Amino acid sequence: MNRPNILVLMSDEHSIRCLGWRRGRNHVEPVRTPTLDGLAARGTVFDQAYTPMPLCTPARMCFLSARAADRCGAWNNGSILDPRLPTLPGHFAQHGYETCLVGKMHFGGSLQFHGFRHRPFGDFGGAPSHQPDPLPRVGDSEPRLTRTAGAGVTTIPEALLQEQVVARETIAFLREHSAREPDTPWLLCASFSRPHFPLTAPRRALDRYWPSGVTPPWVDRSGDAAEHPFTLGVRRGFHTDAIGEEETLRARAAYFACVDYLDEVLGDLLGTLELSGLLENTIIAYVSDHGEMAGEHGLWWKHTWHEASTRIPFVVQVPDQRRGVQEPRYSDATASLIDLFPTLCGLAGLPQPEGVDGLDLSGVTRGAPAPVPRTRVVSQSLVPRWGEGSEFRVVRHDRFKYIAFRDAPELLFDLHSDPRELHDQAAGATGDAAEALAQARHAASEAFSWDEVARGREEGTRTLRERYPKRTAAKGPNQFLLPDGRLIEAETTLYRPVVASADPPADFDDWPGRESD
Repeated sequence: MNRPNILVLMSDEHSIRCLGWRRGRNHVEPVRTPTLDGLAARGTVFDQAYTPMPLCTPARMCFLSARAADRCGAWNNGSILDPRLPTLPGHFAQHGYETCLVGKMHFGGSLQFHGFRHRPFGDFGGAPSHQPDPLPRVGDSEPRLTRTAGAGVTTIPEALLQEQVVARETIAFLREHSAREPDTPWLLCASFSRPHFPLTAPRRALDRYWPSGVTPPWVDRSGDAAEHPFTLGVRRGFHTDAIGEEETLRARAAYFACVDYLDEVLGDLLGTLELSGLLENTIIAYVSDHGEMAGEHGLWWKHTWHEASTRIPFVVQVPDQRRGVQEPRYSDATASLIDLFPTLCGLAGLPQPEGVDGLDLSGVTRGAPAPVPRTRVVSQSLVPRWGEGSEFRVVRHDRFKYIAFRDAPELLFDLHSDPRELHDQAAGATGDAAEALAQARHAASEAFSWDEVARGREEGTRTLRERYPKRTAAKGPNQFLLPDGRLIEAETTLYRPVVASADPPADFDDWPGRESD
Protein backbone atom coordinates (compact mmCIF):
# COMPACT_ATOMS: atom_id res chain seq x y z
CA MET A 1 0.00 0.00 0.00
CA ASN A 2 1.15 3.52 -0.78
CA ARG A 3 0.56 4.77 2.73
CA PRO A 4 0.91 8.51 3.35
CA ASN A 5 3.69 10.02 5.40
CA ILE A 6 2.72 11.95 8.54
CA LEU A 7 4.26 15.26 9.65
CA VAL A 8 3.00 16.52 13.03
CA LEU A 9 4.00 20.10 13.79
CA MET A 10 3.57 20.83 17.49
CA SER A 11 4.06 24.10 19.32
CA ASP A 12 3.90 24.99 22.99
CA GLU A 13 1.42 27.43 24.50
CA HIS A 14 -0.15 28.80 21.30
CA SER A 15 -3.27 30.81 22.09
CA ILE A 16 -6.30 30.38 19.84
CA ARG A 17 -6.45 34.20 19.79
CA CYS A 18 -3.19 34.32 17.84
CA LEU A 19 -4.05 32.78 14.46
CA GLY A 20 -4.55 34.98 11.43
CA TRP A 21 -6.99 32.61 9.76
CA ARG A 22 -9.40 33.00 12.71
CA ARG A 23 -10.08 36.68 12.02
CA GLY A 24 -13.80 37.26 12.14
CA ARG A 25 -14.31 34.61 14.86
CA ASN A 26 -14.59 36.39 18.21
CA HIS A 27 -11.33 38.16 19.05
CA VAL A 28 -8.08 37.65 17.13
CA GLU A 29 -4.83 39.44 17.93
CA PRO A 30 -2.88 41.26 15.18
CA VAL A 31 -0.38 38.44 14.60
CA ARG A 32 1.10 37.43 11.24
CA THR A 33 0.76 33.70 10.57
CA PRO A 34 0.79 33.22 6.76
CA THR A 35 2.14 29.67 6.98
CA LEU A 36 -0.55 28.47 9.38
CA ASP A 37 -3.14 30.47 7.47
CA GLY A 38 -2.14 28.56 4.34
CA LEU A 39 -2.51 25.20 6.09
CA ALA A 40 -5.97 26.19 7.27
CA ALA A 41 -7.02 27.56 3.87
CA ARG A 42 -6.13 24.23 2.22
CA GLY A 43 -6.85 21.85 5.05
CA THR A 44 -9.39 20.87 7.67
CA VAL A 45 -9.85 23.16 10.65
CA PHE A 46 -11.26 21.89 13.93
CA ASP A 47 -12.11 25.26 15.43
CA GLN A 48 -13.56 24.05 18.74
CA ALA A 49 -10.61 21.94 19.85
CA TYR A 50 -9.48 21.68 23.47
CA THR A 51 -6.46 20.40 25.29
CA PRO A 52 -7.14 17.42 27.57
CA MET A 53 -5.03 19.14 30.25
CA PRO A 54 -3.76 22.76 30.06
CA LEU A 55 -0.17 22.00 31.11
CA CYS A 56 2.81 20.89 29.01
CA THR A 57 3.75 17.36 30.09
CA PRO A 58 0.23 16.08 30.87
CA ALA A 59 -1.17 17.42 27.59
CA ARG A 60 1.56 15.64 25.64
CA MET A 61 1.01 12.39 27.51
CA CYS A 62 -2.66 12.56 26.56
CA PHE A 63 -1.79 13.45 22.96
CA LEU A 64 0.54 10.46 22.57
CA SER A 65 -1.80 7.96 24.23
CA ALA A 66 -5.15 9.37 22.99
CA ARG A 67 -6.43 9.08 26.56
CA ALA A 68 -7.92 11.50 29.06
CA ALA A 69 -5.57 12.74 31.77
CA ASP A 70 -7.06 10.54 34.51
CA ARG A 71 -6.67 7.47 32.28
CA CYS A 72 -3.00 7.90 31.42
CA GLY A 73 -1.58 9.28 34.66
CA ALA A 74 -1.13 12.81 33.31
CA TRP A 75 -0.95 14.72 36.57
CA ASN A 76 1.78 17.34 36.34
CA ASN A 77 5.08 18.19 34.64
CA GLY A 78 6.85 15.47 36.63
CA SER A 79 4.55 12.67 35.48
CA ILE A 80 5.82 9.61 33.61
CA LEU A 81 3.83 7.96 30.81
CA ASP A 82 3.23 4.28 31.58
CA PRO A 83 5.02 2.26 28.86
CA ARG A 84 2.20 -0.29 28.83
CA LEU A 85 -0.07 2.25 27.12
CA PRO A 86 -0.13 2.22 23.30
CA THR A 87 1.25 5.43 21.80
CA LEU A 88 0.92 7.20 18.47
CA PRO A 89 4.53 6.51 17.36
CA GLY A 90 4.52 2.98 18.75
CA HIS A 91 1.29 2.12 16.92
CA PHE A 92 2.57 3.48 13.62
CA ALA A 93 5.93 1.72 14.07
CA GLN A 94 4.12 -1.59 14.57
CA HIS A 95 2.42 -1.06 11.22
CA GLY A 96 5.52 -0.46 9.16
CA TYR A 97 6.24 3.23 9.70
CA GLU A 98 9.60 4.75 10.54
CA THR A 99 9.02 7.12 13.44
CA CYS A 100 11.02 10.11 14.63
CA LEU A 101 10.71 12.85 17.24
CA VAL A 102 12.67 16.08 16.81
CA GLY A 103 12.41 18.58 19.66
CA LYS A 104 10.78 18.73 23.05
CA MET A 105 8.22 16.36 24.54
CA HIS A 106 8.85 16.53 28.32
CA PHE A 107 9.16 12.76 28.76
CA GLY A 108 9.81 11.74 32.34
CA GLY A 109 12.39 9.49 33.96
CA SER A 110 14.29 6.86 31.99
CA LEU A 111 11.56 6.56 29.33
CA GLN A 112 12.54 8.94 26.55
CA PHE A 113 11.26 7.35 23.32
CA HIS A 114 7.77 5.86 23.84
CA GLY A 115 7.66 4.31 20.37
CA PHE A 116 9.76 6.86 18.47
CA ARG A 117 12.56 4.87 16.84
CA HIS A 118 14.68 7.96 16.23
CA ARG A 119 15.26 11.09 18.30
CA PRO A 120 18.24 13.13 17.08
CA PHE A 121 17.58 16.28 19.14
CA GLY A 122 15.42 17.10 22.11
CA ASP A 123 14.86 17.38 25.85
CA PHE A 124 16.20 14.03 27.06
CA GLY A 125 16.43 15.51 30.55
CA GLY A 126 12.68 16.17 30.69
CA ALA A 127 11.08 19.45 31.76
CA PRO A 128 11.99 22.27 31.74
CA SER A 129 13.43 22.26 28.25
CA HIS A 130 13.09 25.88 27.16
CA GLN A 131 16.26 27.78 26.35
CA PRO A 132 16.83 30.37 29.09
CA ASP A 133 17.11 33.87 27.70
CA PRO A 134 18.83 36.27 28.30
CA LEU A 135 22.11 34.40 28.32
CA PRO A 136 24.31 34.38 31.42
CA ARG A 137 26.83 37.19 31.68
CA VAL A 138 30.33 37.16 33.00
CA GLY A 139 30.22 36.17 36.67
CA ASP A 140 26.77 34.57 36.52
CA SER A 141 26.67 31.05 37.89
CA GLU A 142 23.41 30.12 36.18
CA PRO A 143 21.41 31.46 33.20
CA ARG A 144 18.37 33.51 34.22
CA LEU A 145 15.02 32.24 33.04
CA THR A 146 12.58 35.12 32.97
CA ARG A 147 8.94 35.44 31.98
CA THR A 148 7.13 38.74 31.50
CA ALA A 149 9.89 40.87 33.08
CA GLY A 150 12.46 39.56 30.60
CA ALA A 151 10.32 39.88 27.47
CA GLY A 152 12.15 41.39 24.53
CA VAL A 153 14.78 40.64 21.89
CA THR A 154 16.50 37.27 22.12
CA THR A 155 20.19 37.23 23.03
CA ILE A 156 20.69 33.78 21.50
CA PRO A 157 22.23 33.62 17.99
CA GLU A 158 19.33 32.74 15.72
CA ALA A 159 21.02 29.66 14.28
CA LEU A 160 21.12 28.19 17.80
CA LEU A 161 17.49 28.84 18.72
CA GLN A 162 15.54 25.66 19.38
CA GLU A 163 13.11 26.37 16.55
CA GLN A 164 15.92 26.56 13.99
CA VAL A 165 17.59 23.39 15.27
CA VAL A 166 14.30 21.46 15.22
CA ALA A 167 13.64 22.57 11.65
CA ARG A 168 17.15 21.71 10.39
CA GLU A 169 17.24 18.32 12.13
CA THR A 170 13.79 17.52 10.73
CA ILE A 171 14.97 18.26 7.20
CA ALA A 172 18.18 16.28 7.71
CA PHE A 173 16.40 13.20 9.05
CA LEU A 174 13.80 13.12 6.28
CA ARG A 175 16.40 13.56 3.55
CA GLU A 176 18.50 10.75 5.00
CA HIS A 177 15.48 8.51 5.40
CA SER A 178 14.33 9.21 1.84
CA ALA A 179 17.77 8.27 0.53
CA ARG A 180 18.04 5.05 2.58
CA GLU A 181 14.47 3.76 2.65
CA PRO A 182 12.40 5.58 0.05
CA ASP A 183 9.63 2.95 0.14
CA THR A 184 9.12 3.07 3.91
CA PRO A 185 6.48 5.55 5.09
CA TRP A 186 7.38 7.81 7.99
CA LEU A 187 5.77 9.61 10.89
CA LEU A 188 7.75 12.55 12.24
CA CYS A 189 6.79 14.91 15.05
CA ALA A 190 8.63 18.25 14.93
CA SER A 191 8.01 19.81 18.33
CA PHE A 192 8.83 23.48 18.89
CA SER A 193 9.20 25.53 22.08
CA ARG A 194 7.78 28.90 21.03
CA PRO A 195 5.59 30.79 21.68
CA HIS A 196 6.17 29.43 25.23
CA PHE A 197 8.26 31.71 27.44
CA PRO A 198 10.95 33.01 27.63
CA LEU A 199 9.09 35.68 25.68
CA THR A 200 11.97 36.62 23.40
CA ALA A 201 12.24 36.75 19.62
CA PRO A 202 14.46 38.24 16.91
CA ARG A 203 14.25 42.02 16.77
CA ARG A 204 12.49 42.12 13.39
CA ALA A 205 9.52 40.27 14.90
CA LEU A 206 9.37 42.30 18.10
CA ASP A 207 9.56 45.64 16.27
CA ARG A 208 6.19 44.90 14.64
CA TYR A 209 4.45 45.17 18.00
CA TRP A 210 6.58 47.11 20.43
CA PRO A 211 5.91 49.78 21.34
CA SER A 212 3.13 50.79 18.95
CA GLY A 213 1.57 47.62 17.53
CA VAL A 214 0.48 45.73 20.63
CA THR A 215 -3.10 45.40 21.84
CA PRO A 216 -4.33 45.21 25.46
CA PRO A 217 -5.88 41.97 26.74
CA TRP A 218 -9.32 41.29 25.27
CA VAL A 219 -10.73 40.63 28.76
CA ASP A 220 -9.73 42.60 31.82
CA ARG A 221 -9.76 41.43 35.43
CA SER A 222 -13.52 41.42 35.80
CA GLY A 223 -16.53 39.14 35.64
CA ASP A 224 -18.27 36.76 37.99
CA ALA A 225 -15.23 34.49 38.34
CA ALA A 226 -12.72 37.27 39.07
CA GLU A 227 -12.85 36.57 42.82
CA HIS A 228 -13.51 32.85 42.54
CA PRO A 229 -11.22 30.84 44.87
CA PHE A 230 -9.58 29.19 41.88
CA THR A 231 -8.85 32.50 40.16
CA LEU A 232 -7.40 33.95 43.34
CA GLY A 233 -5.20 30.88 43.69
CA VAL A 234 -3.82 31.29 40.18
CA ARG A 235 -3.13 34.97 40.79
CA ARG A 236 -1.22 34.13 43.96
CA GLY A 237 0.62 31.18 42.44
CA PHE A 238 1.78 32.97 39.31
CA HIS A 239 2.14 36.38 41.06
CA THR A 240 0.22 38.00 38.23
CA ASP A 241 -1.01 40.92 40.35
CA ALA A 242 2.57 42.21 40.34
CA ILE A 243 2.59 42.55 36.53
CA GLY A 244 1.88 46.19 35.68
CA GLU A 245 0.31 47.63 32.54
CA GLU A 246 3.56 48.44 30.72
CA GLU A 247 5.05 45.03 31.52
CA THR A 248 1.81 43.39 30.35
CA LEU A 249 1.90 45.20 27.01
CA ARG A 250 5.60 44.53 26.45
CA ALA A 251 5.17 40.86 27.27
CA ARG A 252 2.15 40.62 24.96
CA ALA A 253 4.17 42.24 22.18
CA ALA A 254 6.92 39.67 22.73
CA TYR A 255 4.37 36.84 22.75
CA PHE A 256 2.95 38.03 19.42
CA ALA A 257 6.53 38.20 18.10
CA CYS A 258 7.14 34.61 19.21
CA VAL A 259 4.03 33.49 17.32
CA ASP A 260 5.20 35.32 14.19
CA TYR A 261 8.67 33.86 14.47
CA LEU A 262 7.40 30.31 14.85
CA ASP A 263 5.23 30.78 11.77
CA GLU A 264 8.27 32.04 9.87
CA VAL A 265 10.28 28.95 10.86
CA LEU A 266 7.40 26.67 9.88
CA GLY A 267 7.23 28.38 6.50
CA ASP A 268 10.94 27.82 5.91
CA LEU A 269 10.60 24.19 6.99
CA LEU A 270 7.61 23.37 4.81
CA GLY A 271 9.08 25.25 1.85
CA THR A 272 12.31 23.25 2.03
CA LEU A 273 10.48 19.95 2.43
CA GLU A 274 8.27 20.75 -0.55
CA LEU A 275 11.26 21.63 -2.73
CA SER A 276 12.86 18.34 -1.66
CA GLY A 277 9.76 16.39 -2.73
CA LEU A 278 9.12 15.23 0.83
CA LEU A 279 5.56 16.56 1.05
CA GLU A 280 4.25 14.86 -2.07
CA ASN A 281 2.37 12.15 -0.17
CA THR A 282 2.41 13.67 3.29
CA ILE A 283 -0.36 14.54 5.74
CA ILE A 284 0.47 17.64 7.80
CA ALA A 285 -1.08 18.36 11.19
CA TYR A 286 -0.55 21.43 13.35
CA VAL A 287 -1.50 21.42 17.03
CA SER A 288 -0.39 22.98 20.29
CA ASP A 289 -0.39 21.41 23.75
CA HIS A 290 -2.43 24.21 25.36
CA GLY A 291 -3.06 27.94 25.14
CA GLU A 292 -1.78 31.10 26.85
CA MET A 293 -3.73 33.61 28.93
CA ALA A 294 -1.49 36.51 27.86
CA GLY A 295 -3.02 38.88 30.39
CA GLU A 296 -6.68 37.95 29.89
CA HIS A 297 -8.64 38.07 33.15
CA GLY A 298 -5.47 39.46 34.71
CA LEU A 299 -3.78 36.07 34.30
CA TRP A 300 -0.76 34.68 32.45
CA TRP A 301 0.41 31.33 31.17
CA LYS A 302 -1.89 28.30 31.50
CA HIS A 303 -3.24 25.64 33.89
CA THR A 304 -6.63 27.35 34.12
CA TRP A 305 -10.09 26.53 32.76
CA HIS A 306 -10.44 29.67 30.61
CA GLU A 307 -10.83 29.49 26.84
CA ALA A 308 -7.47 31.18 26.23
CA SER A 309 -5.81 28.41 28.24
CA THR A 310 -7.80 25.34 27.16
CA ARG A 311 -8.58 26.03 23.47
CA ILE A 312 -5.92 24.99 20.96
CA PRO A 313 -5.19 25.21 17.23
CA PHE A 314 -5.99 21.95 15.43
CA VAL A 315 -5.50 21.75 11.65
CA VAL A 316 -5.02 18.69 9.44
CA GLN A 317 -4.09 18.94 5.76
CA VAL A 318 -4.15 15.92 3.45
CA PRO A 319 -2.20 15.87 0.15
CA ASP A 320 -5.31 16.25 -2.03
CA GLN A 321 -6.31 19.38 -0.11
CA ARG A 322 -2.84 20.82 -0.59
CA ARG A 323 -3.08 20.15 -4.34
CA GLY A 324 -6.56 21.66 -4.56
CA VAL A 325 -8.17 18.35 -5.56
CA GLN A 326 -10.08 18.06 -2.28
CA GLU A 327 -11.99 20.93 -0.71
CA PRO A 328 -10.92 22.59 2.53
CA ARG A 329 -13.17 21.87 5.48
CA TYR A 330 -14.23 23.68 8.62
CA SER A 331 -15.70 21.95 11.67
CA ASP A 332 -17.16 23.63 14.73
CA ALA A 333 -17.85 20.30 16.47
CA THR A 334 -16.09 19.89 19.79
CA ALA A 335 -12.72 18.19 19.33
CA SER A 336 -9.74 17.35 21.50
CA LEU A 337 -6.00 16.96 21.15
CA ILE A 338 -6.50 13.26 21.99
CA ASP A 339 -8.39 12.89 18.69
CA LEU A 340 -5.28 13.38 16.58
CA PHE A 341 -3.89 9.85 17.14
CA PRO A 342 -7.06 8.00 15.96
CA THR A 343 -7.64 10.58 13.22
CA LEU A 344 -4.19 9.99 11.74
CA CYS A 345 -4.84 6.24 11.90
CA GLY A 346 -8.04 6.77 9.94
CA LEU A 347 -6.29 8.89 7.32
CA ALA A 348 -3.41 6.41 6.96
CA GLY A 349 -5.64 3.34 6.78
CA LEU A 350 -4.28 1.85 10.00
CA PRO A 351 -6.44 -0.03 12.50
CA GLN A 352 -7.68 2.07 15.36
CA PRO A 353 -5.84 1.74 18.70
CA GLU A 354 -7.72 -0.08 21.42
CA GLY A 355 -8.90 1.41 24.68
CA VAL A 356 -8.46 5.07 23.77
CA ASP A 357 -10.72 8.04 24.47
CA GLY A 358 -9.97 9.99 21.31
CA LEU A 359 -12.26 9.94 18.27
CA ASP A 360 -11.41 9.31 14.62
CA LEU A 361 -12.23 12.58 12.85
CA SER A 362 -10.74 11.56 9.50
CA GLY A 363 -14.16 11.53 7.85
CA VAL A 364 -14.49 15.27 8.45
CA THR A 365 -11.63 15.88 6.00
CA ARG A 366 -13.78 14.22 3.32
CA GLY A 367 -16.91 16.20 4.18
CA ALA A 368 -18.59 13.72 6.51
CA PRO A 369 -20.17 15.02 9.72
CA ALA A 370 -18.19 14.74 12.92
CA PRO A 371 -18.96 11.83 15.24
CA VAL A 372 -21.73 12.31 17.79
CA PRO A 373 -20.83 15.42 19.84
CA ARG A 374 -19.22 14.68 23.17
CA THR A 375 -21.07 15.00 26.43
CA ARG A 376 -17.98 14.13 28.42
CA VAL A 377 -15.05 15.99 29.90
CA VAL A 378 -12.67 17.50 27.36
CA SER A 379 -10.22 19.28 29.68
CA GLN A 380 -9.22 18.79 33.29
CA SER A 381 -6.58 19.39 35.93
CA LEU A 382 -6.32 16.75 38.61
CA VAL A 383 -3.80 18.29 41.01
CA PRO A 384 -4.59 20.96 43.64
CA ARG A 385 -1.99 23.38 42.32
CA TRP A 386 -3.94 26.53 43.18
CA GLY A 387 -5.07 25.55 46.64
CA GLU A 388 -6.84 22.70 48.37
CA GLY A 389 -9.79 21.54 46.26
CA SER A 390 -8.76 23.53 43.17
CA GLU A 391 -8.78 20.49 40.85
CA PHE A 392 -11.23 21.00 37.99
CA ARG A 393 -12.99 19.26 35.12
CA VAL A 394 -14.32 21.12 32.08
CA VAL A 395 -17.24 19.90 29.99
CA ARG A 396 -17.93 21.69 26.73
CA HIS A 397 -21.34 20.78 25.35
CA ASP A 398 -22.89 22.69 22.47
CA ARG A 399 -22.76 26.39 23.37
CA PHE A 400 -22.24 25.89 27.11
CA LYS A 401 -19.05 25.36 29.06
CA TYR A 402 -19.23 23.90 32.55
CA ILE A 403 -16.44 23.76 35.14
CA ALA A 404 -16.67 21.44 38.15
CA PHE A 405 -14.17 21.85 41.00
CA ARG A 406 -13.30 19.36 43.67
CA ASP A 407 -14.07 21.88 46.41
CA ALA A 408 -15.09 25.24 44.96
CA PRO A 409 -18.27 26.71 43.43
CA GLU A 410 -19.14 25.35 39.98
CA LEU A 411 -19.27 27.64 36.93
CA LEU A 412 -21.33 27.69 33.73
CA PHE A 413 -20.87 30.01 30.74
CA ASP A 414 -22.81 30.46 27.51
CA LEU A 415 -19.94 30.91 25.05
CA HIS A 416 -22.24 32.05 22.25
CA SER A 417 -23.59 35.07 24.10
CA ASP A 418 -20.67 35.44 26.51
CA PRO A 419 -17.39 34.51 24.75
CA ARG A 420 -15.40 36.50 27.33
CA GLU A 421 -16.60 34.15 30.11
CA LEU A 422 -17.80 36.96 32.34
CA HIS A 423 -21.32 35.87 33.38
CA ASP A 424 -21.66 32.71 35.44
CA GLN A 425 -25.06 31.01 34.99
CA ALA A 426 -24.57 28.07 37.34
CA ALA A 427 -26.43 29.71 40.21
CA GLY A 428 -30.12 30.00 39.39
CA ALA A 429 -29.84 28.56 35.86
CA THR A 430 -33.11 28.41 33.90
CA GLY A 431 -34.21 27.18 30.48
CA ASP A 432 -31.43 25.97 28.19
CA ALA A 433 -28.82 26.82 30.82
CA ALA A 434 -30.53 24.63 33.42
CA GLU A 435 -30.73 21.71 30.99
CA ALA A 436 -27.08 22.14 29.98
CA LEU A 437 -26.06 22.36 33.64
CA ALA A 438 -27.76 19.07 34.48
CA GLN A 439 -26.19 17.29 31.51
CA ALA A 440 -22.75 18.70 32.24
CA ARG A 441 -22.91 17.78 35.93
CA HIS A 442 -23.71 14.21 34.94
CA ALA A 443 -20.89 14.09 32.38
CA ALA A 444 -18.38 15.51 34.86
CA SER A 445 -19.24 13.03 37.60
CA GLU A 446 -20.09 9.87 35.65
CA ALA A 447 -17.74 7.02 36.60
CA PHE A 448 -15.45 9.52 38.30
CA SER A 449 -14.36 10.08 41.90
CA TRP A 450 -12.05 12.83 43.10
CA ASP A 451 -10.89 10.64 45.98
CA GLU A 452 -10.11 7.67 43.73
CA VAL A 453 -8.20 9.91 41.32
CA ALA A 454 -6.14 11.35 44.18
CA ARG A 455 -5.26 7.87 45.43
CA GLY A 456 -4.39 6.72 41.92
CA ARG A 457 -2.27 9.80 41.38
CA GLU A 458 -0.19 9.20 44.48
CA GLU A 459 0.24 5.48 43.92
CA GLY A 460 0.88 5.71 40.18
CA THR A 461 3.38 8.54 40.54
CA ARG A 462 5.34 6.70 43.20
CA THR A 463 5.41 3.41 41.30
CA LEU A 464 6.52 4.87 37.98
CA ARG A 465 9.19 7.08 39.53
CA GLU A 466 10.64 4.12 41.40
CA ARG A 467 10.55 1.89 38.35
CA TYR A 468 11.85 4.39 35.77
CA PRO A 469 14.14 6.89 37.51
CA LYS A 470 16.18 9.33 35.46
CA ARG A 471 19.66 7.90 34.92
CA THR A 472 21.32 10.37 32.56
CA ALA A 473 23.47 13.38 33.38
CA ALA A 474 21.50 15.68 31.08
CA LYS A 475 21.62 19.20 32.49
CA GLY A 476 20.82 21.67 29.70
CA PRO A 477 17.52 22.29 27.91
CA ASN A 478 18.31 19.95 25.00
CA GLN A 479 20.68 17.24 23.87
CA PHE A 480 21.90 15.71 20.62
CA LEU A 481 21.86 11.93 20.22
CA LEU A 482 24.93 11.23 18.08
CA PRO A 483 25.13 8.40 15.52
CA ASP A 484 27.68 6.62 17.74
CA GLY A 485 25.12 6.48 20.57
CA ARG A 486 26.46 9.21 22.84
CA LEU A 487 24.06 11.76 24.26
CA ILE A 488 25.67 15.20 24.47
CA GLU A 489 24.52 18.63 25.60
CA ALA A 490 23.27 20.74 22.71
CA GLU A 491 23.66 24.21 24.25
CA THR A 492 27.10 24.06 25.84
CA THR A 493 28.14 26.91 23.55
CA LEU A 494 25.42 29.07 25.11
CA TYR A 495 25.46 28.20 28.80
CA ARG A 496 28.99 26.91 29.40
CA PRO A 497 30.95 28.63 26.66
CA VAL A 498 34.65 28.46 25.97
CA VAL A 499 35.42 32.16 25.73
CA ALA A 500 37.79 32.90 22.85
CA SER A 501 38.01 36.58 23.71
CA ALA A 502 36.68 38.57 26.67
CA ASP A 503 37.24 41.87 24.87
CA PRO A 504 36.96 41.56 21.06
CA PRO A 505 37.18 45.35 20.42
CA ALA A 506 40.62 45.33 22.05
CA ASP A 507 41.75 42.12 20.35
CA PHE A 508 40.71 42.96 16.78
CA ASP A 509 42.48 45.94 15.29
CA ASP A 510 39.79 46.38 12.63
CA TRP A 511 36.82 46.19 15.02
CA PRO A 512 33.96 48.16 13.41
CA GLY A 513 33.96 51.72 14.71
CA ARG A 514 37.39 51.50 16.27
CA GLU A 515 39.66 54.33 15.30
CA SER A 516 42.75 53.18 13.45
CA ASP A 517 46.15 53.92 14.95
